[in-house]
Amino acid sequence: MKLHELSPAPGSNTPAWRKGRGPGSGNGKTAGKGHKGQNARSGGGVRPGFEGGQLPLYRKHPKRGFNNYFAKEYAIINVCTLNERFNDGDTVDLATLLEKKIIRKPYDGLKVLGNGEITKKLNVNAAVFSASAKEKIEAAGGKTEVV
Repeated sequence: MKLHELSPAPGSNTPAWRKGRGPGSGNGKTAGKGHKGQNARSGGGVRPGFEGGQLPLYRKHPKRGFNNYFAKEYAIINVCTLNERFNDGDTVDLATLLEKKIIRKPYDGLKVLGNGEITKKLNVNAAVFSASAKEKIEAAGGKTEVV
C-alpha cells in the first residue's frame, strides 16, 4: 500500500451541506433554522448547561468531598526501580531521577516505597521513606537519608 492509494472508506465522508444558497438547494432562505428566535440568530443558541435562566442543575447539587490544599504530593518510586536503573554505590536523589527521566515532576519531594527487591548498595536521599523501603535499602547495605 502506497500513500497515493489511500482513500477513505466508501460513504464515510460526505460533501459539505451548503446552507442558505437559494430555494433550489432544498436548504435555502432560513437555512434549516426556522423563523426568528434565539436559535435563528447568528451566534444563536445557548451555552451547555444553560436552562433559560432557571437555576441550572449543576448549581443545584452540592459539591461533594473534601479537597486538602495543604496536602503534600510526592514523586513516588519503588526500590525495584532503583535496583534496575542504578549501579552499586550510586547516590539517588530527586535531581538524578529527574535527569535520568525516571520521574517527570519533582512535586513536593521524593517518596520511596518498598515494592520489589533491592540488591545494590545505594545512598538514597528522599523526603519520605516507607518502613519497608528503608528496611530493604539498609538490608542491602545502602544508606537512607531524609532530606
